Amino acid sequence: MSYNNIRLEVEDGVALVTLNRPEKLNALNAETVGELSRAFDEVADSPQVRGLILTGAGEKAFVAGADIRELAALVPAEAQRYAARGQKVFRRLEEMPKPSVAAINGYALGGGLELAMACTVRVASSQARLGQPEVKLGILPGYGGTQRLPRLVGRGRALDLLLSGEPIDAAEAHRIGLVNYVVPPADLLSFCRQWLRKVLANAPLAVALAMEAVDAGLDAGLEQGLRLEAAAFGVATATEDRREGMQAFLEKRKPAFAGK
Repeated sequence: MSYNNIRLEVEDGVALVTLNRPEKLNALNAETVGELSRAFDEVADSPQVRGLILTGAGEKAFVAGADIRELAALVPAEAQRYAARGQKVFRRLEEMPKPSVAAINGYALGGGLELAMACTVRVASSQARLGQPEVKLGILPGYGGTQRLPRLVGRGRALDLLLSGEPIDAAEAHRIGLVNYVVPPADLLSFCRQWLRKVLANAPLAVALAMEAVDAGLDAGLEQGLRLEAAAFGVATATEDRREGMQAFLEKRKPAFAGK
């Protein structure tokens, strides 16, 4: 499948999706969001791909936001459809039963931060800057920022970022829990690949079930979440990977998981 605004490369079971509009700081326009949708479907449907890394081309930006010229031309009904479409694409990434890592190599602002927050984890370059500056343009986040940000950092910190519109640096983003790790710029992609290798060494179905249980349980409440967890635990115990994992532990060897 060919793309104009992104690159999709697969190596050793890991897909690397690169937003490739460096002259526009990898800003998200409608065409790019559409290409991301196709890429996420391709990754989700490929048995050769078990994990995903998202990053931006160039040294300045992961994604520096939306295409403002495109946004400025929208009337209200179009804007609502625009937001709903982006939310659907980002949710596709978030719900994918394959772990994803946002390799934040520079500015992650507006829709860029919203894209990063839809990933399983976030790794930031020490030079990265993150924020939701939409209120400075007379709008608010439309791709999930008002919902994912408080779930990651808490209501008070989220409102501070959302209402001030001011960006924060990578160290502060790590302190408040917005990113999981901060690494030197030269180490960013290698660190992300190393993290994924650790995850992909585990049982694929157990990893997918754990991600699903967390995602569903966050909005279900504790009691319902516990029931979802118990159901997922039951499903996991019926897999061949559970038998292999426990047998390997007893035999003091590395397991050979088959994803079954």
